[in-house]
Amino acid sequence: MTLQAIQWEKQEGRLQILDQKLLPDVTQYSEIKGVGDGWKAINSMQVRGAPAIAIVGCLSLAVEIIHNPEYVDKAALCQDIESKLNYLISARPTAVNMNTAANELITLAENLYKDATITLSQMIDRFVNAIDGMLRKDVADNIAIGDLGAHDILYNVPKDSVIRILTHCNTGSLATAGYGTALGVIRSLHKMGKLERVYCTETRPYNQGARLTAYELVHDKIPATLICDDMVAAALRKKQITAVVVGADRVAANGDTANKIGTYQIAVLAKYHKIPFYVAAPRTSIDLTMPSGDDMVIEERPVREMTHINGRRVAAKDIDCWNPAFDVTPASLITGIITDIGVFKPEDLKVAIEEHEPVCPRLHEWTYL
Repeated sequence: MTLQAIQWEKQEGRLQILDQKLLPDVTQYSEIKGVGDGWKAINSMQVRGAPAIAIVGCLSLAVEIIHNPEYVDKAALCQDIESKLNYLISARPTAVNMNTAANELITLAENLYKDATITLSQMIDRFVNAIDGMLRKDVADNIAIGDLGAHDILYNVPKDSVIRILTHCNTGSLATAGYGTALGVIRSLHKMGKLERVYCTETRPYNQGARLTAYELVHDKIPATLICDDMVAAALRKKQITAVVVGADRVAANGDTANKIGTYQIAVLAKYHKIPFYVAAPRTSIDLTMPSGDDMVIEERPVREMTHINGRRVAAKDIDCWNPAFDVTPASLITGIITDIGVFKPEDLKVAIEEHEPVCPRLHEWTYL
Protein backbone atom coordinates (compact mmCIF):
# COMPACT_ATOMS: atom_id res chain seq x y z
CA MET A 1 0.00 0.00 0.00
CA THR A 2 1.42 3.40 -1.01
CA LEU A 3 1.61 6.30 1.40
CA GLN A 4 -1.41 8.51 1.93
CA ALA A 5 -0.17 12.07 2.25
CA ILE A 6 -3.63 13.67 2.12
CA GLN A 7 -6.40 12.48 4.42
CA TRP A 8 -9.80 13.92 3.53
CA GLU A 9 -13.13 13.17 5.19
CA LYS A 10 -15.78 14.92 3.15
CA GLN A 11 -18.74 14.33 5.47
CA GLU A 12 -16.94 15.89 8.41
CA GLY A 13 -15.11 18.46 6.32
CA ARG A 14 -11.81 17.37 7.83
CA LEU A 15 -8.45 17.65 6.07
CA GLN A 16 -5.12 16.38 7.34
CA ILE A 17 -1.78 16.38 5.54
CA LEU A 18 1.41 14.45 6.20
CA ASP A 19 3.89 17.11 7.32
CA GLN A 20 6.71 16.63 4.84
CA LYS A 21 9.03 19.01 6.68
CA LEU A 22 9.32 16.41 9.43
CA LEU A 23 10.05 13.41 7.20
CA PRO A 24 11.76 10.99 7.35
CA ASP A 25 12.36 11.33 11.10
CA VAL A 26 8.76 11.90 12.17
CA THR A 27 5.53 10.77 10.50
CA GLN A 28 2.96 13.29 11.66
CA TYR A 29 -0.28 14.59 10.18
CA SER A 30 -1.26 18.25 10.55
CA GLU A 31 -4.86 19.45 10.40
CA ILE A 32 -5.81 22.09 7.85
CA LYS A 33 -8.71 24.11 9.23
CA GLY A 34 -9.10 26.59 6.41
CA VAL A 35 -7.52 28.58 3.60
CA GLY A 36 -5.02 30.28 5.91
CA ASP A 37 -3.66 26.93 7.02
CA GLY A 38 -3.67 25.69 3.42
CA TRP A 39 -1.64 28.69 2.21
CA LYS A 40 0.90 28.28 5.00
CA ALA A 41 1.25 24.53 4.40
CA ILE A 42 1.93 25.11 0.70
CA ASN A 43 4.25 28.09 1.14
CA SER A 44 6.30 26.43 3.90
CA MET A 45 6.48 23.15 1.93
CA GLN A 46 4.66 21.06 4.50
CA VAL A 47 2.92 19.93 1.34
CA ARG A 48 4.64 20.15 -2.06
CA GLY A 49 4.42 18.80 -5.58
CA ALA A 50 2.28 20.58 -8.16
CA PRO A 51 -0.73 18.19 -8.05
CA ALA A 52 -0.75 18.03 -4.24
CA ILE A 53 -0.48 21.82 -3.95
CA ALA A 54 -3.66 22.24 -6.01
CA ILE A 55 -5.56 19.53 -4.17
CA VAL A 56 -4.64 20.68 -0.67
CA GLY A 57 -5.28 24.31 -1.59
CA CYS A 58 -8.74 23.56 -2.97
CA LEU A 59 -9.61 21.17 -0.15
CA SER A 60 -8.66 23.85 2.39
CA LEU A 61 -11.29 26.05 0.75
CA ALA A 62 -13.82 23.20 0.92
CA VAL A 63 -13.12 22.87 4.66
CA GLU A 64 -13.77 26.58 5.15
CA ILE A 65 -17.02 26.49 3.17
CA ILE A 66 -18.34 23.42 4.98
CA HIS A 67 -17.66 24.97 8.38
CA ASN A 68 -18.99 28.41 7.47
CA PRO A 69 -22.79 28.22 7.16
CA GLU A 70 -23.17 31.98 7.45
CA TYR A 71 -23.00 33.03 3.79
CA VAL A 72 -25.74 35.61 3.22
CA ASP A 73 -26.41 34.57 -0.35
CA LYS A 74 -24.88 32.98 -3.47
CA ALA A 75 -23.19 36.25 -4.46
CA ALA A 76 -21.28 36.40 -1.18
CA LEU A 77 -20.19 32.78 -1.58
CA CYS A 78 -19.07 33.36 -5.17
CA GLN A 79 -17.04 36.43 -4.17
CA ASP A 80 -15.43 34.57 -1.26
CA ILE A 81 -14.48 31.63 -3.50
CA GLU A 82 -12.77 33.86 -6.07
CA SER A 83 -10.89 35.88 -3.46
CA LYS A 84 -9.58 32.88 -1.56
CA LEU A 85 -8.58 30.88 -4.63
CA ASN A 86 -6.57 33.81 -5.94
CA TYR A 87 -4.90 34.06 -2.54
CA LEU A 88 -3.97 30.36 -2.65
CA ILE A 89 -2.32 30.79 -6.07
CA SER A 90 0.15 33.23 -4.49
CA ALA A 91 1.56 30.58 -2.11
CA ARG A 92 3.82 29.08 -4.81
CA PRO A 93 3.37 30.62 -8.28
CA THR A 94 5.48 28.38 -10.54
CA ALA A 95 3.30 25.27 -10.26
CA VAL A 96 0.44 25.73 -12.72
CA ASN A 97 -1.94 23.18 -11.18
CA MET A 98 -3.24 25.52 -8.48
CA ASN A 99 -3.85 28.26 -11.03
CA THR A 100 -5.64 25.85 -13.38
CA ALA A 101 -7.82 24.46 -10.59
CA ALA A 102 -8.63 27.98 -9.35
CA ASN A 103 -9.74 29.13 -12.79
CA GLU A 104 -11.96 26.09 -13.25
CA LEU A 105 -13.52 26.42 -9.80
CA ILE A 106 -14.11 30.16 -10.19
CA THR A 107 -15.90 29.46 -13.47
CA LEU A 108 -17.97 26.74 -11.77
CA ALA A 109 -18.89 29.10 -8.92
CA GLU A 110 -19.93 31.83 -11.35
CA ASN A 111 -22.10 29.41 -13.33
CA LEU A 112 -23.77 28.11 -10.17
CA TYR A 113 -24.35 31.67 -8.99
CA LYS A 114 -26.00 32.66 -12.28
CA ASP A 115 -28.30 29.61 -12.35
CA ALA A 116 -31.47 30.83 -10.64
CA THR A 117 -32.73 27.26 -10.17
CA ILE A 118 -29.87 26.43 -7.79
CA THR A 119 -30.16 27.38 -4.12
CA LEU A 120 -27.31 28.49 -1.88
CA SER A 121 -27.28 25.07 -0.20
CA GLN A 122 -27.15 23.30 -3.56
CA MET A 123 -24.37 25.60 -4.73
CA ILE A 124 -22.28 24.68 -1.69
CA ASP A 125 -22.89 20.95 -2.20
CA ARG A 126 -22.00 21.02 -5.89
CA PHE A 127 -18.91 23.11 -5.34
CA VAL A 128 -17.58 20.88 -2.55
CA ASN A 129 -18.38 17.77 -4.61
CA ALA A 130 -16.31 19.18 -7.49
CA ILE A 131 -13.29 19.61 -5.22
CA ASP A 132 -13.79 16.13 -3.77
CA GLY A 133 -13.79 14.77 -7.32
CA MET A 134 -10.38 16.37 -7.97
CA LEU A 135 -8.81 14.16 -5.32
CA ARG A 136 -10.20 10.94 -6.76
CA LYS A 137 -9.43 11.93 -10.35
CA ASP A 138 -5.79 12.72 -9.53
CA VAL A 139 -5.21 9.18 -8.26
CA ALA A 140 -6.79 7.68 -11.39
CA ASP A 141 -4.74 9.98 -13.64
CA ASN A 142 -1.53 9.05 -11.83
CA ILE A 143 -2.15 5.33 -12.28
CA ALA A 144 -2.73 5.97 -16.00
CA ILE A 145 0.50 7.98 -16.20
CA GLY A 146 2.38 5.20 -14.45
CA ASP A 147 1.10 2.44 -16.72
CA LEU A 148 1.45 4.41 -19.97
CA GLY A 149 4.97 5.52 -19.08
CA ALA A 150 6.02 2.00 -18.16
CA HIS A 151 4.60 0.70 -21.45
CA ASP A 152 6.49 3.28 -23.50
CA ILE A 153 9.82 2.66 -21.78
CA LEU A 154 9.51 -1.11 -22.25
CA TYR A 155 8.35 -0.72 -25.84
CA ASN A 156 11.66 0.93 -26.74
CA VAL A 157 14.02 -1.67 -25.26
CA PRO A 158 14.63 -5.37 -26.00
CA LYS A 159 12.11 -7.61 -24.24
CA ASP A 160 14.48 -9.04 -21.63
CA SER A 161 16.26 -5.79 -20.81
CA VAL A 162 17.18 -4.93 -17.23
CA ILE A 163 15.33 -1.72 -16.41
CA ARG A 164 17.10 0.90 -14.33
CA ILE A 165 15.48 4.32 -13.89
CA LEU A 166 16.98 7.56 -12.61
CA THR A 167 14.63 10.15 -11.10
CA HIS A 168 14.96 13.58 -9.52
CA CYS A 169 13.09 15.24 -6.64
CA ASN A 170 9.87 13.69 -5.28
CA THR A 171 6.97 12.84 -7.57
CA GLY A 172 5.13 10.13 -5.66
CA SER A 173 2.28 9.87 -3.18
CA LEU A 174 3.81 12.72 -1.22
CA ALA A 175 3.57 15.06 -4.23
CA THR A 176 0.13 14.02 -5.50
CA ALA A 177 -3.16 12.62 -4.25
CA GLY A 178 -1.60 9.16 -4.48
CA TYR A 179 0.60 6.82 -6.59
CA GLY A 180 2.58 9.60 -8.23
CA THR A 181 3.68 10.80 -11.68
CA ALA A 182 7.35 9.93 -12.37
CA LEU A 183 7.34 7.73 -9.28
CA GLY A 184 4.07 6.30 -10.58
CA VAL A 185 5.96 5.10 -13.68
CA ILE A 186 8.52 3.51 -11.37
CA ARG A 187 5.75 1.89 -9.31
CA SER A 188 4.13 0.47 -12.45
CA LEU A 189 7.43 -0.97 -13.69
CA HIS A 190 7.99 -2.53 -10.27
CA LYS A 191 4.45 -3.93 -10.21
CA MET A 192 5.08 -5.53 -13.61
CA GLY A 193 8.25 -7.18 -12.29
CA LYS A 194 10.37 -5.26 -14.82
CA LEU A 195 12.26 -2.82 -12.59
CA GLU A 196 15.75 -3.86 -11.50
CA ARG A 197 16.61 -0.64 -9.63
CA VAL A 198 15.81 3.05 -9.34
CA TYR A 199 18.43 5.71 -8.65
CA CYS A 200 17.11 8.81 -6.89
CA THR A 201 19.01 12.06 -6.43
CA GLU A 202 19.21 13.75 -3.05
CA THR A 203 17.79 16.95 -4.69
CA ARG A 204 19.58 19.77 -2.92
CA PRO A 205 19.06 22.15 -1.30
CA TYR A 206 15.78 20.90 0.22
CA ASN A 207 16.66 17.21 -0.10
CA GLN A 208 13.26 16.04 -1.35
CA GLY A 209 14.93 13.01 -2.92
CA ALA A 210 16.87 11.95 0.15
CA ARG A 211 14.07 12.70 2.61
CA LEU A 212 10.90 11.94 0.63
CA THR A 213 11.52 9.82 -2.48
CA ALA A 214 13.84 7.51 -0.56
CA TYR A 215 11.19 7.31 2.19
CA GLU A 216 8.53 6.24 -0.32
CA LEU A 217 10.79 3.74 -2.09
CA VAL A 218 11.79 2.08 1.19
CA HIS A 219 8.14 2.06 2.30
CA ASP A 220 7.09 0.28 -0.92
CA LYS A 221 10.13 -2.05 -0.87
CA ILE A 222 11.25 -0.91 -4.33
CA PRO A 223 14.98 -1.60 -4.99
CA ALA A 224 16.58 1.83 -4.84
CA THR A 225 19.90 3.64 -4.52
CA LEU A 226 20.30 7.23 -3.35
CA ILE A 227 22.94 9.36 -5.08
CA CYS A 228 24.15 12.93 -4.61
CA ASP A 229 23.13 15.44 -7.26
CA ASP A 230 26.72 15.71 -8.51
CA MET A 231 26.89 11.96 -9.15
CA VAL A 232 24.33 11.97 -12.00
CA ALA A 233 26.87 12.06 -14.82
CA ALA A 234 28.84 9.19 -13.30
CA ALA A 235 25.65 7.17 -12.74
CA LEU A 236 24.51 7.67 -16.34
CA ARG A 237 27.90 6.53 -17.56
CA LYS A 238 28.46 3.60 -15.16
CA LYS A 239 25.08 2.24 -14.04
CA GLN A 240 23.45 1.32 -17.38
CA ILE A 241 20.45 3.57 -16.82
CA THR A 242 17.54 2.71 -19.13
CA ALA A 243 15.74 6.05 -18.86
CA VAL A 244 15.43 9.20 -16.79
CA VAL A 245 11.90 10.01 -15.60
CA VAL A 246 11.07 13.28 -13.82
CA GLY A 247 7.93 15.20 -12.94
CA ALA A 248 6.83 18.71 -13.87
CA ASP A 249 5.43 21.80 -12.21
CA ARG A 250 4.47 23.40 -15.52
CA VAL A 251 4.74 22.30 -19.15
CA ALA A 252 4.46 24.95 -21.87
CA ALA A 253 2.62 24.39 -25.14
CA ASN A 254 5.90 23.65 -26.96
CA GLY A 255 6.98 21.09 -24.34
CA ASP A 256 9.43 23.26 -22.37
CA THR A 257 9.16 22.03 -18.79
CA ALA A 258 9.65 23.72 -15.43
CA ASN A 259 10.64 21.24 -12.75
CA LYS A 260 12.76 21.10 -9.61
CA ILE A 261 16.10 22.85 -9.90
CA GLY A 262 18.68 20.43 -11.28
CA THR A 263 16.35 18.86 -13.84
CA TYR A 264 17.80 20.87 -16.73
CA GLN A 265 21.36 19.67 -16.13
CA ILE A 266 20.18 16.05 -15.85
CA ALA A 267 18.45 16.42 -19.23
CA VAL A 268 21.67 17.75 -20.77
CA LEU A 269 23.61 14.81 -19.34
CA ALA A 270 20.99 12.31 -20.54
CA LYS A 271 21.19 13.76 -24.06
CA TYR A 272 24.99 13.41 -24.04
CA HIS A 273 24.79 9.79 -22.89
CA LYS A 274 21.96 8.99 -25.37
CA ILE A 275 19.56 8.01 -22.56
CA PRO A 276 15.82 8.73 -23.01
CA PHE A 277 14.58 11.60 -20.85
CA TYR A 278 10.87 11.54 -19.94
CA VAL A 279 8.65 14.07 -18.22
CA ALA A 280 5.62 12.65 -16.40
CA ALA A 281 2.78 15.11 -15.83
CA PRO A 282 -1.02 15.15 -15.64
CA ARG A 283 -2.86 17.42 -18.04
CA THR A 284 -3.41 19.86 -15.16
CA SER A 285 0.34 20.61 -15.30
CA ILE A 286 0.24 21.48 -19.01
CA ASP A 287 -0.27 25.18 -19.70
CA LEU A 288 -1.27 25.62 -23.34
CA THR A 289 -1.66 29.38 -22.79
CA MET A 290 2.12 29.64 -22.37
CA PRO A 291 3.87 29.22 -25.76
CA SER A 292 7.29 28.37 -24.30
CA GLY A 293 9.23 28.26 -21.06
CA ASP A 294 10.76 31.72 -21.60
CA ASP A 295 8.02 33.49 -19.65
CA MET A 296 7.66 31.05 -16.77
CA VAL A 297 7.84 32.67 -13.35
CA ILE A 298 10.54 30.87 -11.36
CA GLU A 299 10.03 30.92 -7.61
CA GLU A 300 13.06 31.81 -5.52
CA ARG A 301 13.25 30.23 -2.07
CA PRO A 302 14.78 31.58 1.16
CA VAL A 303 18.59 31.44 1.18
CA ARG A 304 18.46 29.71 4.57
CA GLU A 305 17.57 26.48 2.75
CA MET A 306 21.07 26.63 1.27
CA THR A 307 23.04 28.01 4.18
CA HIS A 308 21.60 25.91 7.01
CA ILE A 309 20.96 22.21 7.66
CA ASN A 310 18.70 21.34 10.59
CA GLY A 311 19.02 24.87 11.88
CA ARG A 312 22.82 24.87 11.80
CA ARG A 313 24.73 27.15 9.44
CA VAL A 314 27.00 25.20 7.08
CA ALA A 315 27.84 28.01 4.64
CA ALA A 316 30.24 30.88 5.20
CA LYS A 317 28.57 33.85 6.86
CA ASP A 318 27.68 36.80 4.57
CA ILE A 319 28.08 34.79 1.34
CA ASP A 320 25.63 35.79 -1.40
CA CYS A 321 23.17 33.06 -2.42
CA TRP A 322 20.88 32.33 -5.36
CA ASN A 323 18.18 29.76 -4.64
CA PRO A 324 15.75 29.23 -7.54
CA ALA A 325 13.31 26.42 -6.78
CA PHE A 326 12.95 25.38 -10.44
CA ASP A 327 14.65 25.45 -13.80
CA VAL A 328 13.27 25.05 -17.32
CA THR A 329 14.27 22.10 -19.50
CA PRO A 330 13.99 22.88 -23.23
CA ALA A 331 11.68 20.62 -25.22
CA SER A 332 14.59 19.65 -27.47
CA LEU A 333 16.07 17.62 -24.59
CA ILE A 334 12.84 15.72 -23.82
CA THR A 335 12.19 12.31 -25.37
CA GLY A 336 8.55 12.08 -24.38
CA ILE A 337 5.95 13.68 -22.14
CA ILE A 338 3.91 11.06 -20.27
CA THR A 339 0.35 12.22 -19.60
CA ASP A 340 -2.77 10.49 -18.37
CA ILE A 341 -3.98 10.12 -21.99
CA GLY A 342 -0.76 9.00 -23.66
CA VAL A 343 2.95 9.54 -24.24
CA PHE A 344 3.76 12.30 -26.72
CA LYS A 345 6.77 13.96 -28.28
CA PRO A 346 6.98 17.60 -27.14
CA GLU A 347 6.12 18.87 -30.63
CA ASP A 348 2.95 16.75 -30.66
CA LEU A 349 1.77 17.66 -27.17
CA LYS A 350 -0.37 20.72 -27.93
CA VAL A 351 -2.45 19.04 -30.64
CA ALA A 352 -2.82 15.86 -28.57
CA ILE A 353 -4.10 17.74 -25.53
CA GLU A 354 -6.44 19.89 -27.59
CA GLU A 355 -7.84 16.86 -29.38
CA HIS A 356 -7.95 14.91 -26.10
CA GLU A 357 -6.67 11.67 -27.61
CA PRO A 358 -8.03 8.85 -25.42
CA VAL A 359 -5.20 6.29 -25.47
CA CYS A 360 -1.51 5.90 -26.07
CA PRO A 361 -1.03 5.13 -29.81
CA ARG A 362 1.34 2.26 -28.97
CA LEU A 363 -0.72 0.63 -26.25
CA HIS A 364 -2.37 -1.94 -28.54
CA GLU A 365 1.09 -3.24 -29.47
CA TRP A 366 2.02 -3.98 -25.87
CA THR A 367 3.06 -7.62 -25.47
CA TYR A 368 4.86 -7.83 -22.14
CA LEU A 369 1.80 -8.31 -19.91
